[in-house]
Amino acid sequence: MRRSHVTTVSLLVALALAACTNAKDVLEPSAITPPATSTQTLPATSTAGAPATTAAPVTSAQSAAILSKTRLQIAPIVGASVEAATPLTAELQTRARQRGITLAGSADQTVTHVLKGYFSTMSEGADTTVIYVWDVYDPAGNRLHRINGQQKAPSVNSDASAGGDSWKGVSPATMQTIADQTIDQFAAWLGGKAG
Repeated sequence: MRRSHVTTVSLLVALALAACTNAKDVLEPSAITPPATSTQTLPATSTAGAPATTAAPVTSAQSAAILSKTRLQIAPIVGASVEAATPLTAELQTRARQRGITLAGSADQTVTHVLKGYFSTMSEGADTTVIYVWDVYDPAGNRLHRINGQQKAPSVNSDASAGGDSWKGVSPATMQTIADQTIDQFAAWLGGKAG
């Protein structure tokens, strides 16, 4: 019980810190590589259950159709260093293409959803935990959904916590795992809204 309270408090503190970060910690995903568009639609399996209403269950064809019409813009990422955000952004692009989701640039007027990410880290000994929150917005700025979690991984740089920059201890593989989980959860949520 105490551990979940500590985790909740830690998450809230991390979010507050992420909101107060300097502009230099914000990475515009399009600065790394231009958004790629995909004409190939791969079927996506929805992990979301049937809606609670009397609507028919979502089929994988319906889910794939919804995902193929999605134009997702990834807003600047707050809180993560550029070095940590680079593999995250690259994997977000790759995983979105795999799921049949088209990524849209910041000037694209046909965006259907905007994904805003807030990141922070906690170091405990040789381990670093990345805390993340993604808010999904519609083009008008209304929040529709939230994806959040933590990813604990051994540090890749044992001197990171001593120097005060725990992002130096976060491996690219950790950030890629977060990207995969994020897009999969977004696709499952979006696919579960069919009908």
